Amino acid sequence: MHLDPFMPQMVSIIFIVLTLGFILKLIHQPHVVAYLIVGIIIGPWGIGLVNDTENIARLGAAGVVFLLFFVGMETDANKLIENWKLAIFGTLFQIILSVGFVWMLGLYFQWGIERVILIGFVISLSSTAIVIKLLQDSNTLDSKVGQGVLGILLAQDLAIIPMLIIIGLYKTDTVESVHIGKQVFGSIIAAALLAFIIIKKVVHIPLSKWLKNDHELQLFAALGICFGLSMLTAWFELSTALGAFLGGMLIGAAKETQWVHHSLHPLKVLFVAVFFISVGMMLDLDFLIANWLQVIALVFAALVTNTFINAGILKISNFSWKESLYTGVLLSQIGEFSFVLAAVGSQANIINQHGYQLAICVISLSLLISPMWIALSKKFIGYEHQEI
Repeated sequence: MHLDPFMPQMVSIIFIVLTLGFILKLIHQPHVVAYLIVGIIIGPWGIGLVNDTENIARLGAAGVVFLLFFVGMETDANKLIENWKLAIFGTLFQIILSVGFVWMLGLYFQWGIERVILIGFVISLSSTAIVIKLLQDSNTLDSKVGQGVLGILLAQDLAIIPMLIIIGLYKTDTVESVHIGKQVFGSIIAAALLAFIIIKKVVHIPLSKWLKNDHELQLFAALGICFGLSMLTAWFELSTALGAFLGGMLIGAAKETQWVHHSLHPLKVLFVAVFFISVGMMLDLDFLIANWLQVIALVFAALVTNTFINAGILKISNFSWKESLYTGVLLSQIGEFSFVLAAVGSQANIINQHGYQLAICVISLSLLISPMWIALSKKFIGYEHQEI
């Protein structure tokens, strides 16, 4: 018998997560911070315990899918629809203001319009995974702020489609009509499924009664619904997280399928942890040390700018100043989907390799700092959530 070389790595990662988790729990920090730090420690720019960042990132992507699937199960469709104006127009204004802010910076640094648009898009997206995880951990997802944030995050997921199309124009000068057609058709199907869930209120899923007492088949049925709809939206070149969210809403509307939550919860915890670890592994410590002043300045600028842009938009809606500022803080970090935009921008030669590495460091560090930024800001603002 030979010891599998992955076994010592896995055991080491588990004990590092446990150790950091206990330490951070003592100082009242969320587990998300521990996962991110673990990723930095074990990654290729840390001690090099794990170097296969690509496959880890793929496993981590499943964590985002699980997270949105669970959120979908816990979301009241009617409450979500009530916030549609805030979600759509708030997201649109936030993107426009972010691009406008970067454009002012671009005048000083003499950036081209394509770089201004790319960087504006990158900083305008918030982290669905981090924000929802923090809202769930603090039991505030059902609050007024929580529901408003959820609507904005989902609108941002959909906004990635036109963003990629616009950036693609600078890459090829043309956008294939087949891709646009698939995305538009997929969006119509997603909207139709959402409307069906809202109108129907209670949905009956075939064979659900047969699965009621079979725990093994329950697991695979739940996985099939979760990843099946994710794969469908991915085929339409939409966000996999959107498909998972719709799948979760479908399960939530089927009252006889409460077993799904219990069957998948352990897997959700595992894969969400892997996602955050994969983000930490992407942080190039050598590049960060060499450019630390520029990176920290950009991270701070992004956090402050996003906080006040989002707070201003929320204040125009029916939110108080405390609610608006806290929501702005929640949405202040740069999201995980910004990695995709930065990669596409690099492929289109909008930014060079140095600019791409700088973007990766800024995004990763904003995700790492975000939970602490939110906790400190919440105490400073004095925000207390209210159920709706």
